Amino acid sequence: MKTFGLIGRQLQHSFSPSYFEQKFQQEGIKDCIYKLFPLAQIEDFKTLLAHEPNLKGLNVTIPYKQAILPFLDGLSSQAQKVGAVNTIQIQQGKLIGHNTDVYGFQASLEQQLSPLQRQSKALVLGTGGASKAVIYALKELNIPYQLVSRTAKENVLTYDDLTTSVIHSHLIIINTTPLGMSPNIHRFPPLPYEAIKKQHLLFDLIYNPKQTLFMQKGTKKGATVINGLQMLHLQADRAWEIWTH
Repeated sequence: MKTFGLIGRQLQHSFSPSYFEQKFQQEGIKDCIYKLFPLAQIEDFKTLLAHEPNLKGLNVTIPYKQAILPFLDGLSSQAQKVGAVNTIQIQQGKLIGHNTDVYGFQASLEQQLSPLQRQSKALVLGTGGASKAVIYALKELNIPYQLVSRTAKENVLTYDDLTTSVIHSHLIIINTTPLGMSPNIHRFPPLPYEAIKKQHLLFDLIYNPKQTLFMQKGTKKGATVINGLQMLHLQADRAWEIWTH
């Protein structure tokens, strides 16, 4: 039985197993299984490899998209440029890192962008592994961006820096943090939501719940909101192509 799966820290609310199980059924694939592999720390990855000799591919989620890099034998050219990995291809004992988040995010975002938003700028909430793929995609789309973090860093705004004028000059706001992810659905990025306008697009990479508080607050202001479910499907399909071709 060929084994595929997902590594991360808290995986109990992931949709990936049901997505791949459905895929296997639809395509009549009988010799594949998709499993969750929660790792308390990234060092446990070596133990996982030893215990799962039939592994053929893995997805990687929070918080290991960057921490996984030293454990890999190589990176695709795009993953190298992004600096984060969400897909691992296992061939002849070699582990090659890829990033399909870029494709999933970019394709999902492009479908929703208005002409006005295309000419505006983006606020990227969070500086973790997921933000790396978002930044790469925004560069591909020639959309200027500004990173936002809880802690002050060079070229990074804090949430306290987000004035009304900053919000108004950035019509795309992308949440790459886990704030609002199930089961902690009552959390949300601390933005001045009163400054959100109907011209804004709020993209939350979270897909569980379907509508986070971040999205709900945007909806109340008339903004366009997107969750990460389509991105999940697109990146998963691209990962499957990598694993099987």
